[in-house]
Amino acid sequence: MHLLFGQFLLVFREALEAALIIVIILAYLKRTDKISLSRYVWYGVYVSVAVSLISGASIWFIYGSLTRSVKVLFEGVAALFAVLVLSSMIYWMATRGERLKRDVERRVEAIVTRGTTLTLTSFSFIVVFREGLETVLFLTPFLLNDAIGTLAGAFLGVIASSSIAYAIFIVGIKINMQKFFYFTSILLVLLAGGLAGYGVHELVEYSEERGIELGWLSEYAYDLNIPKDNLLHHNGVIGSIIAVMFGYTVSAEWARVIAHLAYLAIALPSIILIYRKTDV
Repeated sequence: MHLLFGQFLLVFREALEAALIIVIILAYLKRTDKISLSRYVWYGVYVSVAVSLISGASIWFIYGSLTRSVKVLFEGVAALFAVLVLSSMIYWMATRGERLKRDVERRVEAIVTRGTTLTLTSFSFIVVFREGLETVLFLTPFLLNDAIGTLAGAFLGVIASSSIAYAIFIVGIKINMQKFFYFTSILLVLLAGGLAGYGVHELVEYSEERGIELGWLSEYAYDLNIPKDNLLHHNGVIGSIIAVMFGYTVSAEWARVIAHLAYLAIALPSIILIYRKTDV
């Protein structure tokens, strides 16, 4: 089982986003003496969690029915798609996170004033399911390689995010969420860079199996010659931490290295600049 910090961080961040929006909804209902409507919010949460779990199980079932060659292609495409969705999520939170509370409260006010209980349930469903579906997509590359570690990391991420949401809503703890999302966004960009490299690596492997020549792009850029039983191997105790978080591997093709570094060169400074404009 790989070390599970990367999976934990992904689920923690996504689950916390969903939990914070639910907390904002519940706090608004409580402040406006409409807390009796909270059960309709929870109905949407329960259904969205169930649908998200079914979606994850469906992906796992589909993957299990594929041939080895197609599995390699599936892993590569899944990793790159996860990078795309993860990047859009990071960008959205960086540009909209500051206005999140105000936007959600306005939406809930409109629903409570002119909508129905079904509309409130639908809103909470959409909020949580969006994060749940993103989580399923992000975890797919990890799940295909390390199911136990991924599930353990996901479970711990949900517990941690739920605890923070509970502390904010019930205990009234104040947290600078803008700074929190800034630092977690940096970590997620580093993780996404590794995913980008891994996805390209799988596509290179698939191309070689299909007899497609990629020239120097498929040649090794480096090989550290670290044995598999070494702690620093990307499957080792220490190496696996660096591998999950930063895409570390003991050997890599030029295509993988270029994809990894190119992503970081674009995404990292972009996110830092966006957050600096919001005075983090």
